[in-house]
Amino acid sequence: MLEIKGLRKSFGKLVALDGVDLTVSKGETVVIMGPSGCGKSTLIRCVNRLTEPDEGTILLGGKSVLDLRGSELQDLRRNVGFVFQQFNLIGRLTVLENVMFHLVLGGMDLDEARERGRLVLEKVGLRSTQERRPHELSGGQQQRVGIARALVTHPQIMLWDEPTASLDPILVGEVLEVMEELVKTAATTMVIVTHEVSFALRVAERIVFMDKGQVVEQGAPREVFENPKSEIARLYRKLLVK
Repeated sequence: MLEIKGLRKSFGKLVALDGVDLTVSKGETVVIMGPSGCGKSTLIRCVNRLTEPDEGTILLGGKSVLDLRGSELQDLRRNVGFVFQQFNLIGRLTVLENVMFHLVLGGMDLDEARERGRLVLEKVGLRSTQERRPHELSGGQQQRVGIARALVTHPQIMLWDEPTASLDPILVGEVLEVMEELVKTAATTMVIVTHEVSFALRVAERIVFMDKGQVVEQGAPREVFENPKSEIARLYRKLLVK
């Protein structure tokens, strides 16, 4: 499904990615963990070219992501759901219009776009809010709209960039609950960047630890937490036993 080889990215003198290799199978749920600044968000932003890598290869479904231009790149982005740290909702649009936005932009019939938008809002528990504006919602609700917006295109892969990072701690649970339900029920490949250790243990088929722009350890959740081999995995294990 997703194959990344030798990926490198620098921002001036800061090396964000230092030769990352990662393969994700179709239908697999992979959680990426590591300290702030280790390159995990940069890595998933490279997958749909929100960030342009300096070197390396990214294959999605066997096609080279880095060779895509223009309409082909836009088609890729419609097939890659992305949930941001910040909600990035359009304030003048209703909840439903925010969710429909990329469908309409891609030329879908309005009635079909509305129906798909309503169905996916129901999936994240927000159908009753469809006529509200973003400022009328809680942070947790806004992030769930962001999740619905990513899901509505029926993406072949979902990328999650620390989706609870901008939320008040009391709102984190409602978003994690929605995410966990989607992992269980959606037949979609998922790559999730998060610091939520207990959540990762529940949903991940594989956990990837990053440090200083490199993958330093990966494996099944119980395996990497019960017998961590890297310093980063050992630090996360301490969070688990507190």
